[in-house]
Amino acid sequence: MSNEIKLAHGGGGILMQELIRENIVPALKSKSLMELADSARLDVDNISLAFTMDGFVVDPLIFPGGDIGRLAVCGTINDLAARGARPLALSLGLIIEEGLCLEIFRQIMDSVARTAREADVEVVTGDTKVVERGSASGIFITTSGVGQMRRDMDFGPDRIAAGDVVIINGYIGDHGIAVMSLREGISFVSTVKSDVAPLAEMVGKVLDMCGPAVKCMKDPTRGGLAANLNEIARKVGILLEEDKIPVRNQVRGACELLGLDVLSVANEGKMLFVVSEKEAQKALEALNNHPLGRDAAIIGRVDDKAGLVRLKTSIGGERIIDTPYGEELPRIC
Repeated sequence: MSNEIKLAHGGGGILMQELIRENIVPALKSKSLMELADSARLDVDNISLAFTMDGFVVDPLIFPGGDIGRLAVCGTINDLAARGARPLALSLGLIIEEGLCLEIFRQIMDSVARTAREADVEVVTGDTKVVERGSASGIFITTSGVGQMRRDMDFGPDRIAAGDVVIINGYIGDHGIAVMSLREGISFVSTVKSDVAPLAEMVGKVLDMCGPAVKCMKDPTRGGLAANLNEIARKVGILLEEDKIPVRNQVRGACELLGLDVLSVANEGKMLFVVSEKEAQKALEALNNHPLGRDAAIIGRVDDKAGLVRLKTSIGGERIIDTPYGEELPRIC
């Protein structure tokens, strides 16, 4: 560990994991926190609730396909969805920088409201602070969410076994490249738009059809597929097939131009599913029948090479997919 916090400590990679595991979790000594799940499980009077919170600091605030307001609502809903929970309510915390254009602020608030309605969830409480110029890059947003979990059903890496199938609900890398292309002035024949979307309804359709055959779910935001798959590959290995991973040509080209691995680029409308082989086609069918899962694909399988995420390349070779070290795309979510 460095003696000071670096921007890369927030990037979803190894440095962030070290910061959390070595400095945050030991200090708080929370059993639930030690699970490092997308949301915590709270059992109250025979009802299981999922509870989560997140902070959003994207730059620029408005980008192709979305803005920080939509990002905040979707990010929290998707963390609940990764636990199989139906969102019930959200909180909204605003840290606004002095000088932010009021019209931009209103646009962001309209986006929060519109996205919450889309996801059929209500913002029920919040807090607002204003800080000095230069302190918040326009606006920072924090959100918390609570959702109701399915009875006698939970999801996590410990349930994964060799032979299970890995599914993604569509094209990867869209969000990170949409934000970075605007920031870096990269233009495409057709605009790459962020995939930011609330996924709870889509996840619910999969669970309705497949139930406990769904072993684990993760929404691959910071650190992309690389970070998330390495996180769940604790006692098992995962072999991906490059030719089966959905990537848009513009996104692939931008990654090559910027020197990025598309597997490490952030997503905001994607969910990884690890499903038993027997029910994999049924899960894929459920996804394909939902607007947010039309491009879903089986991208890999679980094997017994514990702790290793590998990629079978399009030319027939194989390479190790490591957890990203730090922050490849600053201020991306």
